[in-house]
Amino acid sequence: MYVLNSYSKIQKSLWIVLIFCTVLNVKAKESLSLYDLTCEYQVNPLGIDQSHPRLSWKIRSDEMDVFQTAYEIRVTTDPKSFVHKGLSWTSGKVSSDQSVHIAYQGNELKSGQRYYWQVRIWDNKGHASSWSTVNFWEMGLLAPSDWKAKWIQYTKDTPKASGPSPMFRKAWNTNGKIKQARLYITSYGLYEAYINGKRVGDAYFTPGWTSFHKQLQYQVYDVSSLVKSGDNAIGVSLGDGWFRGNLMGGRNFWGKDLSLLAQLVIEYTNGEQQLIISDDSWKTSLNGPILLSDIYDGERYDARKEIANWSTAEYNAQQWQPALVNDTLSYEHLISSAAPLVKTQEHIKPVKIITTPKGEKVIDFGQNLVGWVNFHVKGQAGDSVVISHAEVLDKEGNFYIENLRRAKQQLTYTLKGGAEEHYHPHFSFQGFRYIKIDGAKELIDLANIEAVVLHSDMQQTGTFETSNALINQLQHNIQWGQKGNFVDVPTDCPQRDERLGWTGDAQAFFTTAAYNRDVAGFFIKWLKDVKADQFKSGAIPHVVPYMFNGEQGGSAGWADVATIIPWNFYQVYGDEQILKDQYTSMVNWVQFMTDNSTDGLWNKGWHFGDWLFYVPNDDRDGRAAITDKYLIAQCFYAHSAQLMINAASVLHKSDDKQRYEQLLEKIKKAFLHEFVTPSGRLVSSSQTAYVLALNFDLLPENMRAEAAKRLVENIRSYDNHLTTGFLGTPYLCHVLSRFGYLDVAYQLLLQETYPSWLYPVKMGATTIWERWDGIKPDGTFQNKDMNSFNHYAYGAIGDWMYKNIAGIQPDEIIPGYKQFRIAPKPGGEITSAKADFESVYGKISSSWRIENNTMHLEIEVPPNTKAKLVFPDIKTGEAKDEKGKTLADQDEWLTSGKHSVTFNVK
Repeated sequence: MYVLNSYSKIQKSLWIVLIFCTVLNVKAKESLSLYDLTCEYQVNPLGIDQSHPRLSWKIRSDEMDVFQTAYEIRVTTDPKSFVHKGLSWTSGKVSSDQSVHIAYQGNELKSGQRYYWQVRIWDNKGHASSWSTVNFWEMGLLAPSDWKAKWIQYTKDTPKASGPSPMFRKAWNTNGKIKQARLYITSYGLYEAYINGKRVGDAYFTPGWTSFHKQLQYQVYDVSSLVKSGDNAIGVSLGDGWFRGNLMGGRNFWGKDLSLLAQLVIEYTNGEQQLIISDDSWKTSLNGPILLSDIYDGERYDARKEIANWSTAEYNAQQWQPALVNDTLSYEHLISSAAPLVKTQEHIKPVKIITTPKGEKVIDFGQNLVGWVNFHVKGQAGDSVVISHAEVLDKEGNFYIENLRRAKQQLTYTLKGGAEEHYHPHFSFQGFRYIKIDGAKELIDLANIEAVVLHSDMQQTGTFETSNALINQLQHNIQWGQKGNFVDVPTDCPQRDERLGWTGDAQAFFTTAAYNRDVAGFFIKWLKDVKADQFKSGAIPHVVPYMFNGEQGGSAGWADVATIIPWNFYQVYGDEQILKDQYTSMVNWVQFMTDNSTDGLWNKGWHFGDWLFYVPNDDRDGRAAITDKYLIAQCFYAHSAQLMINAASVLHKSDDKQRYEQLLEKIKKAFLHEFVTPSGRLVSSSQTAYVLALNFDLLPENMRAEAAKRLVENIRSYDNHLTTGFLGTPYLCHVLSRFGYLDVAYQLLLQETYPSWLYPVKMGATTIWERWDGIKPDGTFQNKDMNSFNHYAYGAIGDWMYKNIAGIQPDEIIPGYKQFRIAPKPGGEITSAKADFESVYGKISSSWRIENNTMHLEIEVPPNTKAKLVFPDIKTGEAKDEKGKTLADQDEWLTSGKHSVTFNVK
């Protein structure tokens, strides 16, 4: 009995040990997992048109010092079976630490086919992850012949002004059990689609704004839940949008007729397929409620003309006319959407109702934003509510719209009467903080209206805050400026009669934008148009998409978008493909500069110069900070040549690299001869001149310290104020901190009087202004013809704040934050700062505070990366990690995990 009991105890102990070991093993596996799987920067995308889509993933681990050592990817068309025989591709086990941008290398991909994929990895700790969750991508229509639909339109009798939105519909019958349904759709103009009375998708302003005749995006929607057995109907309404609406005083820049292309593919469980295509069997009408829609002017909507159930099978469209087929329109330039679509993001309640000195009823939302108002009303049939939009009130407190120029920014809603009615615009967005209500204004109050924020659906990647409340508000303003101007293209402003994709603004702001949000797909899409719209001469247009007559382009700092953004994109995302895709465009732009140069000196052409630089109101002694435009041009010529050297090196184009090195040497020599005196003084003594020359390394090393000193002397001469415009501002603080004047950089950042970054903040700004003094100290306005209160260009200081205050910096040699630096530089009496950045590898965090002469620094490094900790200049004694270990008196390398470091400081 004793022996049996002992045996039972031993057996029980063995089971406990076995269970314990199993739990440990499971825990070890769970400590390594994968998340945020993407294909071409998208999660489970529909409509991929690349032949070799790139796959990426992020790694999660409970352990420190984790690196991927190998991966395995498998792809199939059958989500229930990942067996080897059924795979479209398997990578096999690949010894590599690469976890981003891995190209599919399997069987040829087919139009409309969905591909499911999984990945697993091994790490340097001897762990293997489980297979990831099953993700997918779905191919778009890869050849023009895949489009069976016809282009259709209402009529060729084009209205000379904005008119009613044409409506299209088609009824059909399904006969069988539906497996899935896909809608492939695009338009010349903007579209909204409905199936059986329900809206398709949650995006707005589709198909987006591109150079329409060179490339037109289409979207793909999974409409399986909307299509039903039996009778069905699809309805689509169109708006003028960018295609033929008002733009900069003209109309019909890309065409006169709104047109629709729609292809609904229904697959049955028995393998059969049914196509519903746009053709002359569709019906069309102009008798709907949208009487006018325009990007600038707004919308007129008469609810009395609403057509109940018009997009359902029950509606009788006998009075509608047949749609007109336009066989002259092409399919060759159709491309799938690469960018995130515009969607509703936030709903903002009004702060208060104001009765202005003029007796106007004005609602204040407390934030300058971009989107539209959403309201519900109840009243008599024929009552009209008229809503106007503005960014600011004038000095007296009245509604101010003079800075909108010709843009009306107005909504008119006519009630049908009876039950409560709900409305928001369809094909127009507005830039505003305030709205003025006329007409039946008593119908709107704080309880039944809200502002809806719209922008491209870019995920937030960055947060930044400090102990200084004004700097935090500045960061807030930068973020809202980005949201308001990233509505499908990077616009200069979102409110007046402009809203164009100005290239100079975009290149100046790109790196800041990439900290705040995931802008990869957004800029991939826009750079395609930069390349498509490039003139044969190699010049890049001032605005993209391009809509002016003739060739207006080639301005220094604007056209350099062709080289600057591709290179900075590569730095942020580690994506060589952007350099490959844009390389020809980059080459042609630099060749344009060379063709307009004499012996390496770019001395031809027209330039914007340092746009909106500081100019005193009464400039009697020549205090305006004017910088020679050709000096600026030469600086950007050198910068673009250097970026060509960089790109050629990455792409292993050794001959090109050598050629551009020789060109750069020639450019620098010409710069010294033309713009620098023997003692090292520049012919323009402005801040921008010295900033550009120093930032782009146009001066020999023995002249740089003296040039930096002269820059600081200039700043001091303006009582510690900046004087830079659009081209000098992004680099100003970078140059100061690089050359040992961090204190001056902080003085400029924290300056509260005009001109400065914080002056608008002190004046109540909630976004970045176009001008340093959009509102003057006395409350009056700057030039009404060019005075936007939502312009992001000067928000480029955000890049310096992330890189220097928080210290999160990419590595130029190993890009994409595979390797990076944490190099905070405290100053300006800021006692704490914190920034998070979601890189393509995961979350990077840098947080510090200074207490009692000790700096506490908290760092997070994502798996499969490493960071170089650069000790701050204020360190006076030893540095210790979280375990109390004294770090070497030099920069330290940190691997994945959370780290705590303390420094003795001054």
